[in-house]
Amino acid sequence: MKEGKHLINGSWVASQDNDTLDVVSPSDGLVFAKIARGKAGDVDLAVKAAQNALDNGAWRKCAAVDRGRLLSKLGTKILDNFDELADLEALDTGKPLKQAKADITAAGRYFEYYGGAADKVHGDTIPFMDGYMVSILREPHGVTGHIIPWNYPAQMYGRSLAPALAMGNAVVLKPAEDACMTSLRMSELAQEVGFPEGAINVVTGVGEEAGASLSAHPGINFLSFTGSPEVGTIVQCAAAKNHVGCVLELGGKSPQIIFDDADIAAALPVIVNAIVQNGGQTCSAGSRLMIQSTVYENYLDQIAEKFNELKVGSHSMDLDCGPLISAVQKNRVEGFLDRARSEGIAVVAQGSMGPGLPSGGFYVTPTLFAGVPRDNELACDEVFGPVLSALSFDDEQDAIKLANSTDYGLVTGVWTKDGARQMRMAKSVRAGQIYINGYGAGGGIELPFGGVKKSGHGREKGFEALYEFCATKTIVFKHD
Repeated sequence: MKEGKHLINGSWVASQDNDTLDVVSPSDGLVFAKIARGKAGDVDLAVKAAQNALDNGAWRKCAAVDRGRLLSKLGTKILDNFDELADLEALDTGKPLKQAKADITAAGRYFEYYGGAADKVHGDTIPFMDGYMVSILREPHGVTGHIIPWNYPAQMYGRSLAPALAMGNAVVLKPAEDACMTSLRMSELAQEVGFPEGAINVVTGVGEEAGASLSAHPGINFLSFTGSPEVGTIVQCAAAKNHVGCVLELGGKSPQIIFDDADIAAALPVIVNAIVQNGGQTCSAGSRLMIQSTVYENYLDQIAEKFNELKVGSHSMDLDCGPLISAVQKNRVEGFLDRARSEGIAVVAQGSMGPGLPSGGFYVTPTLFAGVPRDNELACDEVFGPVLSALSFDDEQDAIKLANSTDYGLVTGVWTKDGARQMRMAKSVRAGQIYINGYGAGGGIELPFGGVKKSGHGREKGFEALYEFCATKTIVFKHD
């Protein structure tokens, strides 16, 4: 691991001013590494290196099939280093080791999937007037900027970079300062499998410095950002000044809608996992529990029983829920909890801390609130912690109204055995992904992902992501 270094033009280099940041483990609050603190000058070098790779480097001459082979090799290399990467991801983010292992599996799968897809993106021809032939090409944007979050750094590395590289773009990555160690290590692995100089560049640092510089850099041709709506607005405004497009994935307040005919036994473990996975620090977390009024008390009691069994521990304890990413995030989530209690909202279930937790860790117990008012912040705002808010609804139309009542629209779970209702709900709820009698799909690498409203725009994952990272060019041949 090149501690305290950026990857620029195939070399690991310190920041221009040699400034660094401490890397803290959420499990105990202790510093275990340092990263470089990049600023505008470092970003500028990285963008120029990426452009040079496209203009003069080996990456420019790399055919689609060869790009695919490199991506596939990196996917295999990631899995060859599975244990090392999983341990590093767990240490860096605080998530239980089993979750970190799932994330490394998904990271490898992204490169495998887009490795196979790299030479499958075809152009087209358009029937036109006599004496003409029209061809449509799909070409890379050029230099793409990628700002990824701290909650799933390994997965996001693959999810964001793999489709961009598959299309032939050269990338500049700014990972989150709170968790970027696997991004650095996987970039080393990319070098080992033969990615040319400048194809992948990584600048670490804080968002207000390195992230802002990357968003506003005139040499960036397309941006991908995952984070909060507030920062997404800043990124989009910066991109707009350069007339640059972007994909934004900005969070959610996703509902789990449970009708009175649902198979509650099948739903229970899925519903609980959807809010405690990664400590609830998931954009697609199922944070609103909507239960039909006729079965509200019964179903809520069963979910509460599961919640009371949850255990919180350090990443190495590998329990149900790990610490939150930082003291800042812990304080933010605890603010939601304190305000809800002060307003008299009932806590009906709560997990417990495991034995012997380090005193410096950023731990919050999973908490289930019931009878949450529909206009309360618990029902409307993204908490980004292991906090589940239960609300009741009367009928199908009421469920649709309630599901669509927030500013977000990312993912929705619908639990019912009624096939016609399944279709009506799927068509009526405004969200980028709808799950019927399930939630999540093991990473869902093949499934287009993204939101509506304040959850953002554009699509990641699946073939749709490849189309985001290219532009069409129309060529008109007059042959008479």
